[in-house]
Formats: sequence, C-alpha cells, structure tokens
Amino acid sequence: MSTSWRDKQHPNLINFIATFLSANSYRLNFLSVSPDFIFNNGGTSVAFVFETNWDSENEAIVFNRVNTLKRQFKHLYVVVVVPTGEQNESFNQAYFKYGMELGCPTFVPVCDPEMGFEKIVKIAHARGGKSLHSLSKFLTHIQVLNRKLALIAYLLSSVCKKQDIITTMRNERAQAVQCMDAFLRVLTTIPGIDSHDANALAQAIGSIEAIAKASKESILDNTDLSTEKAERIVTFFRDPQFYLSPKIK
Repeated sequence: MSTSWRDKQHPNLINFIATFLSANSYRLNFLSVSPDFIFNNGGTSVAFVFETNWDSENEAIVFNRVNTLKRQFKHLYVVVVVPTGEQNESFNQAYFKYGMELGCPTFVPVCDPEMGFEKIVKIAHARGGKSLHSLSKFLTHIQVLNRKLALIAYLLSSVCKKQDIITTMRNERAQAVQCMDAFLRVLTTIPGIDSHDANALAQAIGSIEAIAKASKESILDNTDLSTEKAERIVTFFRDPQFYLSPKIK
C-alpha cells in the first residue's frame, strides 16, 4: 500500500483493508510507490489506482496519473468509487473526455470503498494465480457494458431530457438487474456454489438452460471451477434424487 494514499484515507477503511488482507493470507506492507496498491502473486505484479470518492475537480490529476502508470505496469486496474448518480455521470463524461482506450487500463466502478477493495483482491488473486479465462471475459463484458450504457446516457442527456425516456431506461436497467439477481439466486442454491462461481458460469457457459446441458468437461475447460463443483452442478441438474432431496445448511 502506498503511504501517501494511506495518509489520505479514514482509519476505519485502513483497518478494514488490513483485516481483509489478513483473512485472505496477504501481508500488508506500506511503501512509497506510485500506484495506490501493488500485489505480487506468483511472480506477477498487479498495480491498482484506488479512488475512494470520485471528485470531478480532480479528474485531470486522476487521468493523467493513470496514463503515466499504464506505461509503467503491464497489469493496471483503476477502481473508482461512485456512490451517487451524479458522480457516476461525471466519471463517465470524464472517461470520454480524456480519451481512455477500452480495457487499457480496465476501470471498475463500485458503490463504496469496501466493495472496491474486495474487487481489488479478487482481481489480484486471479491475475497472480491460475489463469481465469472466465474472469477475463467477465471484466471485458462489464467494461463494454458500462461504456455502452454511459455513452447512451450521455448522448440522450445532451439531446433530450424528456422524463418518459429517462424513466424507460431506468426501468429497463432495473429489469436487467432483477434478471441477473434471479440467475444468481438459482445457481447459488446449489450447495457449494457462490456468486463468483455463478458469474463465471454465466460468462463462460451462458443461460441456465445451457448450464444444465453442459458437461463436466465443458465446465472445467471454460471456468475456474474445481472438479468437485463441476460434478456437483452436473448432478444437480440431472439427478432428481439430488435436486429433490432436502438441503441442510
């Protein structure tokens, strides 16, 4: 962790980070480094810029810094906390204003600092450990989706402020979120399958129907799930004795 970044944060956030890292078997060191965080896993260095509260007045400093760091680090991610709609719109406009190239580096918008740091650890672990094809696809998909939604929102807000159009977009986005939530609830009812596994299956395999038809080999080849989890998924969808029996947690 960068000492200069640490000194600007609330002590509660630093305590959360230290506890979270310890729980995930990471050792926290404070150093004078250019990025806010550097993770070293298996010989791979992953750097992060962590903006814990987006401020449009500092956008030039943030994006100039990102442009400098992406030339220094092969694996660089930028996590930005945008808790309000206004901050999210401001961030999206700045992204286009400063001509960021899609995925170079990858930007990850989040709602709060704690969620942001959890994302940082997951990305660092995936980058430094086993190569996760599904995670890469997931990040790319989210990045493309965020940019498309941001561009649509920006263009519409520039040419038309009609309330019915804005309401329709919000309703469609809410429906999409509800569909994804329902998808996650179905898959996480399988014993041992968590939301990360469900997201990996969604990106690599597709719909519930496709997952139900997928073979164990297909799941193993396209996701980072273990053999045990792949077998459990196949059994869940194909063995009535398994999915009709009561589950005791």
